[in-house]
Amino acid sequence: MEKGKVGLGTFFLCLLLCAFIIFGPFYFIMKKDLNNIEKKEESFKGVITLWDYPHLDIKTGRRYSWILSKIKKFEKENPGVYIDLKPINVASGPIEIETAIKMKNYPDIAPVGADYSIIQKNVLEPVDEYLSRKELDDYKPQALAAVQADGKIWGFPCMMSTYTLFLNLDLFREEGVNPPKNGNWTYDEFVEALKKLTKDKDGDGNIDTYGFNAFIGANDYNIWGILLSDGAKIFDKKLKYQFYGEKAASGLRKLVDLKLKFKVTPEYFGENSEKEAWESFYKEKKVAVYPTGTWAVNHLYKLKNQGKGFEFDVASYPVGDRGESIAICKNTSAYGIFKQEDKKKLKMCVKFLKFITDEKFQKELDTLGVFPVKKSAGQIYKNDRIMSKIENWLENSKNIKTPNTWTAIEGIIQSQIRQVLLGNKSVEEALKDAKSKVSSYNEIARKMIKE
Repeated sequence: MEKGKVGLGTFFLCLLLCAFIIFGPFYFIMKKDLNNIEKKEESFKGVITLWDYPHLDIKTGRRYSWILSKIKKFEKENPGVYIDLKPINVASGPIEIETAIKMKNYPDIAPVGADYSIIQKNVLEPVDEYLSRKELDDYKPQALAAVQADGKIWGFPCMMSTYTLFLNLDLFREEGVNPPKNGNWTYDEFVEALKKLTKDKDGDGNIDTYGFNAFIGANDYNIWGILLSDGAKIFDKKLKYQFYGEKAASGLRKLVDLKLKFKVTPEYFGENSEKEAWESFYKEKKVAVYPTGTWAVNHLYKLKNQGKGFEFDVASYPVGDRGESIAICKNTSAYGIFKQEDKKKLKMCVKFLKFITDEKFQKELDTLGVFPVKKSAGQIYKNDRIMSKIENWLENSKNIKTPNTWTAIEGIIQSQIRQVLLGNKSVEEALKDAKSKVSSYNEIARKMIKE
């Protein structure tokens, strides 16, 4: 009987062991799945605030439809997460963001990941740990460089743009003026074309069409391709102010001469608003060359298709003593995440930004008239001659890094440029006064920081 008991016990032990071998893996798989479910349940639920600038969508004609469609898809895939979008104006947006930072009332996400003046304030989350080597390698070098500072990465690049010269080819043809070959010209060639394009067509003593027009406005870099054409810089690598001296004087003189010497601009150049300058080109059709961002391509295509536009092309900024054309701007738009106390919320912000900058959405950027920041998106403009041409010039587009006093410095420079255009100061006086005022402002800013 004892042997039978031992045999029966051994049998049940073997049976239990076999059951464990057969069903054990299923237990661990189920446990893993349960853990994953628990992790998903532990992820952030709530509202993420997003501030963003407008981007005209040619398909819808609306300025926020692109980002709103991505928000809708993300919220659907992440139940319980809500992205609260606050539209901000291109002109006043930077001031709103600066004010929010001072009041410590900033959003969770804003397009500030490539803005060095914001990065310096120590209010953004570094995002290096959330980007794999593969993800980093997929970014175009120019886009990745825009979000790198102090050995860290501060944002997720989303799109690239630049400034270029738009040409009304109808006006060029009316006056028998050839546009620059391959879009490239020297400053002298540029001026000669503008002089021929500035015409009193009806002989009444008033100019009917002008060769050039532009405007001077905050956070706009449409005239800097001329101002820096002879090799001047705004800042050095340490962000010390540099826009003075002979190279700066030469560049500023080239801009001012367009109005005061060659008289190829409207009299109000230097005083006109962005709206007035843009309308003189696209609506009134009395300006042959107009510098602006690549967003204008889609707008001009749309007008042409509606029968309200004209034949147009693009050209690079004229080449000066620098030896190559240059366009300067904040050419990479990148979203940054402001400091987060809740790490789960931070990870959800990262997830959202990875979502909207995914390859499949990068391929849709042609509707906004901007360029992808990821190599995997490929050539989205291979069937668009004008945008392909601009894309080839992107390497000549320099991303400007600015100190946190840039808003004030830019205002000082612009004020002095206007004084020259209005004939109230010489080029040399304006640059001298600008340097002095910038130095005084920086000194006051340093004292305020110490206090």
